[in-house]
Amino acid sequence: MKRTTFRSRAFAVLAVGAMLATGGLATAGGASAAPAAESSDVERWVVPQTQQGGDYWTAARMKAAKPGDTLVADNVASAASTSSAPVAVGPAKSVQKQSPTLKAKPVPALAPVSHIGKVFFTLGGANYVCSGNAISSTNKNTVVTAGHCLNEGPGAFASRFTFVPAYNNGAAPYGQWEATELYAPTQWASGGDINYDTGFAIVASPTGTSLSDTVGASGASFNNSRGLTYSAYGYPAAAPFNGATLQSCYGTATNDPYGQTQSQGIPCNMTGGSSGGPWFIGSGTSGYQNSVNSFGYSGVKNTMFGPYWGSVIQSTYVAAAA
Repeated sequence: MKRTTFRSRAFAVLAVGAMLATGGLATAGGASAAPAAESSDVERWVVPQTQQGGDYWTAARMKAAKPGDTLVADNVASAASTSSAPVAVGPAKSVQKQSPTLKAKPVPALAPVSHIGKVFFTLGGANYVCSGNAISSTNKNTVVTAGHCLNEGPGAFASRFTFVPAYNNGAAPYGQWEATELYAPTQWASGGDINYDTGFAIVASPTGTSLSDTVGASGASFNNSRGLTYSAYGYPAAAPFNGATLQSCYGTATNDPYGQTQSQGIPCNMTGGSSGGPWFIGSGTSGYQNSVNSFGYSGVKNTMFGPYWGSVIQSTYVAAAA
């Protein structure tokens, strides 16, 4: 099958998980990965103030941002960066959600959800859009998204990473939250292994009140059984969607039909831009988050794949959430 590539090799999302599009992507301001002290499985990037969002993300730039995705061939057996080996699994671990302390602003039914939002960032001089979610953390300012939405995989970390919770038709009821630190599993940031396509951002409050206290934050769960039933959310921006509103999918996870990754797939028709949106165990948004929208196969229609959250992604979460 002929491979269709996006502009950047950074985006496996909604593409095939095992191999990113070929072609180099210029580094973001010369950014390089700095290993975190907490674990050799984690890479951390402290975002220089000059590379934070500031006033950069205007409504026009948000609208023009490209969905972070690519579509590649189903047969990627030659890709050395992705392993079909089992993902490391540790003891099952769940972290309780955090409820907002501020009175939530009224929002329309279904969409948006206060703690789910759009992610805007710059890689290789181009502007992109993904999805993300506020996740329970000690620092109360942690966002989780896909790894390819904050790091080239392998390569530089993003600049101007900004989270807009409860985005809806251009409205940002809780403002823009700029990332000050970015975290990704070493297997993604240095190896581009789609099995570990998850990243975390620590964001700065535009109001002085933490993200969790403002919009709430989902609980997280790691090292669970495979084959669970999930509700997935995101802001698909590629046709037939336009990225203006939150969308969702629901279904039981199944293994990669090609056996090329350890990711699982659920029935879903969301497209590029939904990358990094949360997967919650069970129905609705109240369950534990246990994966993110990551990629799709061109030969497996209407199926979204997400990485298994094992001990490596758990270590990355622990480093970011402290």
